[in-house]
Amino acid sequence: MKRLLLAVLFLLAYVPAAYSFEPFKIQDIRVEGIQRTDAGTIFGYLPVKVGDVMTPEKATASIKLLFGTGFFKDVQLEDDNGVLVVVVQERPAIASIDIRGSKEFDKKKLLEIFRSVGLQEGRIFDQSLLERAKQDLKNQYISRGKYGVEVETTVNPLERNRVALNFNILEGAVAKIRAINIVGNHVFSDDDLLDLMVLRTPGMMTWYTKNDQYSRQKLAADLETIRSFYLNQGYLNFTIDSTQVSLSPDRANVFITINVTEGEKYTVSKISLAGDFPVPEDQLRALIKLKPGDVFDRQKLTESTKLISDRLGDDGYAFAQVNPVPDIDKKKREVAFTIYVDPGRRVYVRRINIAGNTTTKDEVIRREFRQMEGAWYSQSKINRSKVRVDRLGYFSDVNVETPPVPGSPDQVDIDMTVKERPTGSISFGAGVSSVEKLILSASISQNNVFGTGNALSLGLQTGRINRMINLSYTNPYWTDDGVSRGFDLYSRRFNPSSLNLSTYATNTDGLGIRFGIPVSELDTISTGLSVESTDIEVFSATPQRFRDFVTQYGSVNVGVIGTLGFSRDGRDSTITPTSGPYQRVQTEIALPGGDLRYYRLTYLGQRFWPIGRNGTLQISGTVGYAAGYEGNPLPFFKNFYAGGVNSVRGFYTFGIGPRDEYGLAIGAPRQLLGNVEYYFPFPGADKDRSLRLSAFVDAGMVDNTYNFGVLRYSTGFALNWFSPVGPLKLSFGVPLKKEPTDRLQRIQFTLGTIF
Repeated sequence: MKRLLLAVLFLLAYVPAAYSFEPFKIQDIRVEGIQRTDAGTIFGYLPVKVGDVMTPEKATASIKLLFGTGFFKDVQLEDDNGVLVVVVQERPAIASIDIRGSKEFDKKKLLEIFRSVGLQEGRIFDQSLLERAKQDLKNQYISRGKYGVEVETTVNPLERNRVALNFNILEGAVAKIRAINIVGNHVFSDDDLLDLMVLRTPGMMTWYTKNDQYSRQKLAADLETIRSFYLNQGYLNFTIDSTQVSLSPDRANVFITINVTEGEKYTVSKISLAGDFPVPEDQLRALIKLKPGDVFDRQKLTESTKLISDRLGDDGYAFAQVNPVPDIDKKKREVAFTIYVDPGRRVYVRRINIAGNTTTKDEVIRREFRQMEGAWYSQSKINRSKVRVDRLGYFSDVNVETPPVPGSPDQVDIDMTVKERPTGSISFGAGVSSVEKLILSASISQNNVFGTGNALSLGLQTGRINRMINLSYTNPYWTDDGVSRGFDLYSRRFNPSSLNLSTYATNTDGLGIRFGIPVSELDTISTGLSVESTDIEVFSATPQRFRDFVTQYGSVNVGVIGTLGFSRDGRDSTITPTSGPYQRVQTEIALPGGDLRYYRLTYLGQRFWPIGRNGTLQISGTVGYAAGYEGNPLPFFKNFYAGGVNSVRGFYTFGIGPRDEYGLAIGAPRQLLGNVEYYFPFPGADKDRSLRLSAFVDAGMVDNTYNFGVLRYSTGFALNWFSPVGPLKLSFGVPLKKEPTDRLQRIQFTLGTIF
């Protein structure tokens, strides 16, 4: 608006000059006053040319057009004996932009903000754009909670009609939320409601979460959380009347006031279904989670309508409408619901379209689909297809839409749009643990070779106990029905003697092939065959029976190792699970054809349950069994061990079980491990699932028989954090039952990173 006003004022100022000459025929056009602008640019904007008759009206139009370019702050037209003289005064160009005092933002980030409003080096300077850039800069700081930011700008003229722009920033301190007041609540205390919110006053972990800094978006989400909480507790008429956010005079403190009206608690008197039912009505009724006599719960009602909609969607009714209509009795404080079902037309999928995959081949994505073209629409199959494509790990974003086919009301298309991310990596890793100290690793991998979905990797890891180098190739769809095939070439060194944990070392080199056979969406059978050579190194302090084994079977043993396993994964997440089961059975057997005869069986079972809003209970157990066969002993280096941060905490790694005459662990062929653990949020970081505390009870044993009398127990607390530098596990364990020969270690940790 300001620019338009200036242009009008300039235009009015020069209109008399435009009218001060008589019409004349233009014999030539001359431009004066230009320094950077090309004369051809001016000729291009003029509405007249040589040979035209110049009139006052055309002069006015010419001045208006030249001012409209934004290049000039003054324009005059003159008649020099038939020559049209265009006299201009150019606006200055921006020679440089200097930013001082910025610590919160990188200079490149701020220059991008300026560029977005048209302010950058080389462009024509415009005071209005400078003011806009200044305000946008302030808004960026305000979004980070720095409400007291001050920005001063100066414009310094330079030679050749240029200017230098200077931004001097006084950032100030981040404003903190000093108080959150809730007014009008009587049923639930302030503490109960404040615990629901992400925003909070400064606390132990707010330096990390930044939740003590005001955010309009976070406040809106918190208000919706409070509203949902009341509605889920039966307060049907709950309202948030107003919110006030105020700043202290020094702009360093934020105060939030929330005014609510709780209303009365309602119970459900009746729930009925109405409409058309293309599936048996009793099946739909079984999906309703809210029952007569229950306290009203919006979450259960929403879940019920979604389950009904999804059930209809599985039979092809993609556009089913399921709407609950309440009938409120305020006197009795009861509410009845009629759920109206309109299934709409049954539809099938015409075509599946995939976009965004520039590297990954279409077939790699399509083979993950459970919804087929030409089949009836199924919401659950579409959802499962999206999950499977997302879990490939090739894409940073997967979006699915189901638009109707124009002119065909019984057809839909599935449009899947993916955003690819790099699937190859060269990485170097470092980690630290309380046992192996410094752990180094490096790898080069490509999880999507030439867009085929095949994976190839070369990895190296070295620590004081373990050293491993591995070359691996996997084809996840060796067959069309999803059987995977992989090859491994590996070399492993295991040397617990370096930390006085045991008195032997092994070097194992091997080559193997493996297969994965999907049985269902959750179940997989795995099998493999490998040939490996194990070189055993013994020392003077090595137990006599270990040396006897080497004397009888040699220091180098070649084994033909077969593996067979089964796994079922029903967890909701592989990183931070909160619900669902996980089971794995694994068999390893040394087959005829090698020097050894043994087998090892292991079983791992886990179950997760959500407890309350943010808690998770985990119960897990591991059973290990190993033995030789055909009269051969179990190789001592195939024994089980227990103790450590990933076993029975509070005990040193290899700290539990039989020992030799020197007090060093020798392991045993039987193993039992158990764990009960309750995960809960870190104080001040309730919504951050990557940071959790836990209280645990561990139990475990290794022995020659399953003797529950030798079980060790421990209890304690642990910190689990997927930190910016890698996953961190820190535990403090106190043994509840121990033996004099056990090695204890109360504080244990591991920390790893990829950089």
